[in-house]
Amino acid sequence: MDEKKITISNRLDQLEILANALESISGKWDIPMNATLNLNLVLEELITNIIFYGYDDTNEHEINIHLSYHDKIVQIQIEDDGKEFNPLLYAKPDTDLSLDERKIGGLGIHFVRKIMDDITYIRSDNKNRLTMKKNIV
Repeated sequence: MDEKKITISNRLDQLEILANALESISGKWDIPMNATLNLNLVLEELITNIIFYGYDDTNEHEINIHLSYHDKIVQIQIEDDGKEFNPLLYAKPDTDLSLDERKIGGLGIHFVRKIMDDITYIRSDNKNRLTMKKNIV
């Protein structure tokens, strides 16, 4: 099993560092570009939500991203010390409604659910831990 840990801070400029690291890791693990782009979309959405909504202060916080690859399955765990938030409890948006009728927000988490094959959430030691798996075909 191949594993990699990326640590960033809760600043938007860190998303580029994360995207570059993911691209490098995907190259080493021979993950196709379309899968890499989808994984980056998932990470960008979730990390952006953590940065914008996860903290009640302006202090610097660490966000840890653990990646592993085994038997064509990528596993990603995002760990942060922000406010407790389980995205799995977030209501699924009604995509049948027109844009004018829809509530603002929620589509990012909807995309995460659609892209990833398995998602679990736990809160322990005052940290959020979101674990996701994607079968790379």
